[in-house]
Amino acid sequence: MMKTRIEKDSMGTMKVPENSYYGAQTQRAVENFPISGIRFSRRFIQALGMIKRAAARVNGELGLLDSDRKKAIVKAATEVVDGKMDDQFVIDIFQTGSGTSTNMNANEVIGNRASELMGGVVGSREPVHPNDHVNMCQSSNDVIPAAIHLSSYISIHEDLIPALKQLEESFGIKAKKFDKIVKIGRTHLQDATPVRLGQEFGGYASQVSHAIGRIKLASNDLLELAVGGTAVGTGINAHPDFGRKVAMKISLDTGAKFIEAKNHFEAQGSKDAVVYVSGVLKSAAVGISKAASDIRLMGAGPRTSIGEIDLPAVAPGSSIMPGKVNPVMVEMVMQVTAQIIGNDAAITNAGQGGLLELNVMMPVMAHNLLQSIELLSTASATFASKCVDGIEVNRERAAELVEQSLANATPLAPIIGYDRAAKISKEAFKKGKTIRQILKSKKLLSDDKINRVLNLMKLTKPGISKK
Repeated sequence: MMKTRIEKDSMGTMKVPENSYYGAQTQRAVENFPISGIRFSRRFIQALGMIKRAAARVNGELGLLDSDRKKAIVKAATEVVDGKMDDQFVIDIFQTGSGTSTNMNANEVIGNRASELMGGVVGSREPVHPNDHVNMCQSSNDVIPAAIHLSSYISIHEDLIPALKQLEESFGIKAKKFDKIVKIGRTHLQDATPVRLGQEFGGYASQVSHAIGRIKLASNDLLELAVGGTAVGTGINAHPDFGRKVAMKISLDTGAKFIEAKNHFEAQGSKDAVVYVSGVLKSAAVGISKAASDIRLMGAGPRTSIGEIDLPAVAPGSSIMPGKVNPVMVEMVMQVTAQIIGNDAAITNAGQGGLLELNVMMPVMAHNLLQSIELLSTASATFASKCVDGIEVNRERAAELVEQSLANATPLAPIIGYDRAAKISKEAFKKGKTIRQILKSKKLLSDDKINRVLNLMKLTKPGISKK
């Protein structure tokens, strides 16, 4: 049987696990919200620790917190930042919409650990009190939105951007390697004029590059922190300089230019920046999924379909068909994209949860946004290393298909006119011949002229065939 201790909060006594650093309010929330088993992520807990550490430093500088308590809180909060207290954050994501329970979870863990460091007894709320000292000049209503912005910004710049750059580089390397491989272009899934395989991969690299730019731009909105607004945005019970100074401390810790929110009523009453960033993440995921789906299609077969490229075999594809290999990395990307789209839908809906001075759906927004960042990060890096890097081209198959394209009649139009070129295309289709074969049989052009007009590499570049 688990040993417990008795702690008190404003609502009475609670039995708390004896060895826990969290206290009565946290345990009450654990019992109130046995919903999903989903907890806040490492990045969010890290951000909470950073905010509490910066707050203690600032309160010490402002003369609001004595030196001994400040040092103890800073040390305890640093342990939270470093992940040493992750097992003490035990509250479900689906809880009070302000995240008050999780803010108090942090206050109690840091407060009890700081008291212990000062020689006090865990659970006594002495000499460090979770509300009076750890939460000084703060409210859940400004700490939680600040933690969402801080954790998301760090995760974007430390995890996601490097992963996307890796994927962009992988596509770029293939674009150069495949630049002289001419293949058939396709629009509406129908044969179109030739393209170079390198051009297609260059397009995928550009998609990722554009996604990186959009994400960086959107993440700038996360640099505003709600700290200093306290309960409703007025800053009640906080020193006027508190928010500005906390943002400065966090900037020094991270190297990013965080600032106090320009308008606390916007920062706490709405979560527009979170909705914006989520939408941009969704856009990036959709773009990468498009590239992945193209790669899957070009590698389909390998014998009975397009089969222009070969995807690396990373796992057996069937429990019944020996030797079958499936495009599993592409399927992973597609599933991740589906989840990110779902997360964005939930965030969009939760963004409407701002009633008067507070959004009351913040925990689910935090969880979904951070999950989307993490999924897009890991999926992009994995897709790059386990799929894109290992793609090889089937040169013979690509050459065979591009020669058969009826769209090779396109460069004939400036020479013999659109209608005559169309007739040649239809005849080639009816007889099962190539455009080149029909032209030779009709002797409409000399062999030399045909070869010049149907120079497939030339057809992948801008220009008009001359008569």
